[in-house]
Amino acid sequence: MQKIEKFIREIEDFPKNGIHFKDITPLLANPEASKLCLEKLMEMIGSEKIDKVVGIEARGFFFGTLLAQQLDAGFVPIRKPGKLPYKTIAEPYELEYGLDSLEMHEDAIEKGDRVLLHDDVLATGGTARAACKLIESLGGEIVQCNFLIELKFLNGIQKLKNQHVKTLLKY
Repeated sequence: MQKIEKFIREIEDFPKNGIHFKDITPLLANPEASKLCLEKLMEMIGSEKIDKVVGIEARGFFFGTLLAQQLDAGFVPIRKPGKLPYKTIAEPYELEYGLDSLEMHEDAIEKGDRVLLHDDVLATGGTARAACKLIESLGGEIVQCNFLIELKFLNGIQKLKNQHVKTLLKY
């Protein structure tokens, strides 16, 4: 994992004071590191049959689409309100100061679809839990929630305790 970890840049005080942001753009810019990262993410999935890969806006789209291609699965974006063009369903989640919401097309998941949820970082777990609720409300079966990075000190995994969670790097 050191080969991947050296391409994760830490930005202090972004997006606000006290946050140590994990920037994956150097990883995305390096083709060898990106390929290795994709290989390791695929290893975490193993031989599971996946019908849909769901990626959370926006950084979950990068490897989410690549995973979908590798798995011969469809890709489904989950976005912030007002960004998707067709009829959507929504799920609110708590922020530090208030509420936000995620949306997904109402026809994105079919009942019984085996779903891989992917995002770049598992922090507090709020967005991932909201994404899981959206998937399950349409009848999807979440096979795995997979992340590039887990910020263990924020205990986000506690909000996903009913899910099978795998992360590549833990901080």
